[in-house]
Amino acid sequence: MSGESAPPLARSTLDRAAHRRTDPGWLTEAWERARVLVLDSTAEGRALVRGAPTPPELVLVGPGELPEVPRSVPMFLGVEPDGVPVFAVDGPLPALPDTRPAHLREVGHLMTDRDAGLFTTALALLNWHLRHGYSSTTGKATSADEAGWSRIDPDGDRVWPRTDPAMIVLVHDGVDGPDGRCLLGNNAAWPRTPGQRRYSCLAGYVEPGESAEAAVLREVREEVGVPVEEIAYVGSQSWPFPGSLMLGFLARADADAPIRVDLAEIAHARWFTRREIGAALADEPVPVGGGDRLVLPPPSSIALFLVHRWLDGHC
Repeated sequence: MSGESAPPLARSTLDRAAHRRTDPGWLTEAWERARVLVLDSTAEGRALVRGAPTPPELVLVGPGELPEVPRSVPMFLGVEPDGVPVFAVDGPLPALPDTRPAHLREVGHLMTDRDAGLFTTALALLNWHLRHGYSSTTGKATSADEAGWSRIDPDGDRVWPRTDPAMIVLVHDGVDGPDGRCLLGNNAAWPRTPGQRRYSCLAGYVEPGESAEAAVLREVREEVGVPVEEIAYVGSQSWPFPGSLMLGFLARADADAPIRVDLAEIAHARWFTRREIGAALADEPVPVGGGDRLVLPPPSSIALFLVHRWLDGHC
């Protein structure tokens, strides 16, 4: 999936070539001619980029250019369109001129489809390994296997990477034009920045035995007390912080319905017009009370993608 119709971290040009993950001979040969993406787990999974201010270009190196032995086994990501295999490793970032470390949150939306896909996949896989050092079945230590796509303990108990499905929804009133409104919330767990208050789409994890659409109904009702209808799926993207798959929706609600927030989760919630959202995107001050101005979700998130879809009338 690529282009402006896709959420920012749902883009890729890579052939994952999953059949190669269990081919030790091919993997050994591929490593010798590979491009390698280095992520530093001690720095929140940052990678090297070059290019300022935009577009940031992901820096890949050859196996012989790694500054020291990696902290992880080489994780096979796939094969590029030119036939070159790509691996990722956890380790110190190489010292290369005209480069800088960057976090996926900061640069993912600015990258090409190719670089966004590589960075997102590598970080999601790395974060899964960091959280699964022991088997949940036997309690024994696990080691990476299948080119980084599974972990196995001494008894042969094997686990594969998983992501946690979560729904995220832009609730709107169904009205066209500048006076149409969307309902956004300020999460109670977000750190406070003086003079600013960030509002975003409502979100939550899909519970066992529950469909994504049912999770939309439940989470909106629990967080703001507003019933929704006309739930429409828009798209999804990985959110590897540490390991979620965000399922994006639009849903309609009655803007006159009373808002009753669950203060354990949502500190504030309110409706915003398209006019207000457009002003905030243009970096114009939109007051939200208490001397604060509206701040919207970060551009690498699917939340802002959903806001743009609604703003442009795709609902």
